[in-house]
Amino acid sequence: MRITKYTHACVRLEHEGRVLVIDPGTWSEPAALTGADAVLVTHEHADHIDVLRLAGLGAPVHAPAGADIPRLEVTRVSSGMEFTAAGFRVRAVGGRHAPVHGGRPDCANLGYLVDESVYHPGDAFHVPEQPVETLLVPVQGSWMKTAEAIDFVKAVRPQRAFAIHDGQINERGLSSVNGWLAEETDHGYRYLRPGESA
Repeated sequence: MRITKYTHACVRLEHEGRVLVIDPGTWSEPAALTGADAVLVTHEHADHIDVLRLAGLGAPVHAPAGADIPRLEVTRVSSGMEFTAAGFRVRAVGGRHAPVHGGRPDCANLGYLVDESVYHPGDAFHVPEQPVETLLVPVQGSWMKTAEAIDFVKAVRPQRAFAIHDGQINERGLSSVNGWLAEETDHGYRYLRPGESA
């Protein structure tokens, strides 16, 4: 499976001509959706979903059952559900967005385990029961700190981990975060720049 990272939380998965895109938000490049057969959305925040772009895409979009996504037809998904999207087997896990400062209300958030291999948690640190080969680990956000990202990688114990949710961090901060994650985890951590694949 080819994994291509786009800006912030957007990831494109390709296998045998099939294309599945996860969290194409307003900060991600439009090219991420080129030829997409299906889309998975972890939650309703604009950095994870660009409603206007997806409305014109013509591909099925899967999103949490409790998400508030007006003006877009989506297939509603609940935690524990298993389904197929773009020919990939998907299991939805988790349920809620991580707590945000100041008691701001959270929202529905699902993580997706794709082909029992790649795990995108959205904005949460839910540890799935199943083994994970490739973890897409959030590295910065108003709802988290670096120590939590390190603990998350250690708890999931993937074979390899790639950073996501990095759109608000400058190069100096990114270098620090990447250094900590590589040093503190033994799980093949590597940073992919937007447009880079593994």
